[in-house]
Amino acid sequence: MTGIGKRFGSVWVLREASMDIHAGEVHVLAGENGAGKSTFIKILAGVYRDYEGSIAFNGQPVRPESPHQAAALGVAVIHQELSLIPSMSVADNLFLGQPITRFGFVDGPAQHTRAREWLDPLGINISPARLVEDLPVGAQQLIEIAKAVGRQARVLVMDEPTSALSQPEVEKLFSLIAALKRRGCGILYITHKMEEIERIADRLTVLRDGQRVGSAPAAEMKTDRLIRLMIGRDIEAQFPRHAPHPGPVRLRLDNVSVCPDGPRTPPAACNITLEVRAGEILGIGGLQGSGASELLTGIFGGYGDTVTGSISLDGKPFSPRAPRRAIESGIALLTHDRKATGLILSLSITANATLAGLPALSPGGWRNPNRERAATQSLASTLKLRAASLDMPAGELSGGNQQKVVLAKWLQAKPRLLLLDEPTRGIDIGAKRDIYQLMDRLTAEGIAILLITSEMTELLAMSDRLIVMHRGRITAELTRAEATPETVLAAAMGRIKEKAAG
Repeated sequence: MTGIGKRFGSVWVLREASMDIHAGEVHVLAGENGAGKSTFIKILAGVYRDYEGSIAFNGQPVRPESPHQAAALGVAVIHQELSLIPSMSVADNLFLGQPITRFGFVDGPAQHTRAREWLDPLGINISPARLVEDLPVGAQQLIEIAKAVGRQARVLVMDEPTSALSQPEVEKLFSLIAALKRRGCGILYITHKMEEIERIADRLTVLRDGQRVGSAPAAEMKTDRLIRLMIGRDIEAQFPRHAPHPGPVRLRLDNVSVCPDGPRTPPAACNITLEVRAGEILGIGGLQGSGASELLTGIFGGYGDTVTGSISLDGKPFSPRAPRRAIESGIALLTHDRKATGLILSLSITANATLAGLPALSPGGWRNPNRERAATQSLASTLKLRAASLDMPAGELSGGNQQKVVLAKWLQAKPRLLLLDEPTRGIDIGAKRDIYQLMDRLTAEGIAILLITSEMTELLAMSDRLIVMHRGRITAELTRAEATPETVLAAAMGRIKEKAAG
């Protein structure tokens, strides 16, 4: 792809951007959110047709006019939001749009046979008859890859493929990528995780403000240089944490169990005892399915009265029966899926940022647009929100700026306990640092934070203390000095004897 340029109205989102992908390599496309990466791959995938520059495939000029034409060339894109249809079977999804037919009807047995021929060589042990909605996210990701490989993709684009995967699923994905490289597939890989770049990248290309600012073999692109190219400046310390000064106990749980599917069902979190103090970040480690997310949702009242045990907030009993009650009590929950449960994407930035604080902004029960706008403007400045207008829909923002709008919503509610579930998932390194600085400032002001993150470096650097969960139970409690990647992972896999927290 040479000299690629694209603009929306008068705004250029790409200008003279170029890169190439070789057979049998992983080429990482790096850059902050808003750097132009998504637009770049949409041009390759045939989504955008009006652009400057040229594309060549195996030395021959091409100009895909649609995703169908791009697929015919051998380009497959696995987006961060998967494109599978949950209510259909694995086989039906694999052949969606190109079914195997017999006498004009879909030939189910033939599709199942062919599906096995696509899945087995990739080591994917999933029945073609299973419904996609019954599969974990990691398995769905593998189905997407099998679909691309089965259709003879020669260039495979992966956009944040590990954002919702557990560590074992990530390992399986990386093994699959190695196999695809051996088969001569060129892989364009987009990720914000430095450890992934260091592990699998053969070459890197960096975009900043729509332009290519660097390209080099991975061995020549050290982390410091990569960060400097991505954000245009050095980052002296990625994780700014003050010396902790914990105050009185803000939240205490005694033998708390959370049953998301009802009181008569097995608990997702069982007999949890812990405490977090004002001005402290308590990290929660664990693999996917550990029960950590369900624990935070239960504390927030998301499961109603299915939570058992004793909860106290600033020494007073608290009953998490509904999110409204939690918000009124000074508890805020940033969920791990901002698009599904954090934002109303069709509403404006202002409308989203003031959702949780409307009572305080609406004297006498009447909305005050001027007050809402002023409050949003203040929070946008504090959070370094990048947006053309506060009236634009939240769905048009980059991932990092969407996350800042969610944070603005909760800061507007003036919480004293902040529950953060994957606060930096799918956002760039600059936005991550902004959020780390915010967490540091909030704890300095006395707010207590419970933090879930799947990024080990982030968990260890930002937590003052840690607990680790495995299958709904606490398996370890660690001070910051005791916490290492090895001890946390061992506990997350259930290898440390459970002990009561407190």
